[in-house]
Amino acid sequence: MRRMFWRPSAALVMAVALLAACGDTEPASDAPAAAPAPSAPASAPASGASNSFELVTGTAKTNEAAAGTGDWALMNGGAPVGDQITVSERWVQLTAGKVGDLGRGVTNGAGLTLYRFDKDSADPSRSTCNDDCAKTWPPVTVDEDGRAFLAGLKKSAVTFIRRDDGRIQATVGGWPVYRFAQDAKAGQTKGQGVGGTWFAVSPTGEKLAGGEQPAEQGNQGNGQQADDVAPAKSAFLFSQPDFSDTAATQGVKGGECQDVALSVKSISADGRFFVWDKKGCKGQRRQFGDEGVANLADFDTKSIRLR
Repeated sequence: MRRMFWRPSAALVMAVALLAACGDTEPASDAPAAAPAPSAPASAPASGASNSFELVTGTAKTNEAAAGTGDWALMNGGAPVGDQITVSERWVQLTAGKVGDLGRGVTNGAGLTLYRFDKDSADPSRSTCNDDCAKTWPPVTVDEDGRAFLAGLKKSAVTFIRRDDGRIQATVGGWPVYRFAQDAKAGQTKGQGVGGTWFAVSPTGEKLAGGEQPAEQGNQGNGQQADDVAPAKSAFLFSQPDFSDTAATQGVKGGECQDVALSVKSISADGRFFVWDKKGCKGQRRQFGDEGVANLADFDTKSIRLR
């Protein structure tokens, strides 16, 4: 955590020197000068966390995150200990996609399911899971200089809070999010329903009750719902659904029509974009909003334009 150090201004130094020159000043004391008070910890990021943290479109892999860091530091679950905490907090990944049989939820960079806790609060965002609870339910945390990679979630749905232990935790829809230490591989949902208070979290912060299969994206089809979304600045195309890191990928920037070089099954973007089923942005068109689209299996995408 950074510390802020106070430096006196030049004017204040001059004022002190002038006072010292006055004849009525007291003799200097032999007692040691009092140590300066420690600086207060940085205030917790509240709403508008994008002003404090870098929210990046795409996945850790498409953004070339270093191997063995961030969410990849705990590929088999468990709670981080020692130096592992520092390494694991370099970045977090929040990806919307199918979690087990529960429907469309949120996973981290290792594909592990993320959960919310009924005893927490979303307005204001506050975590109540500390100490032993946080060992069983490791919070999704990031350091002061960390980044958050988003695939399939709106930036407006993701913020960060300061926990009681001083660490910074990600929230989705205002709800602090956690892993379950006993989930050891992608797709597991062993934490679902534990104690009647822990549930997998949806990309907008709702809890998944289990069994239902929510619609992939509300802005599919003719795309009228996405008209009020700002144009995308960048996007990543994936050859598999749910922004899979095992997929072939293609990055797209700029406002010109671009033909695609792979069979597109999902797209992560930071704004509104258009796809066509013929090269040169011709043929049938679809429009999508800023969370992208998790499954394009029913559309043969041949070209894309971000603006």
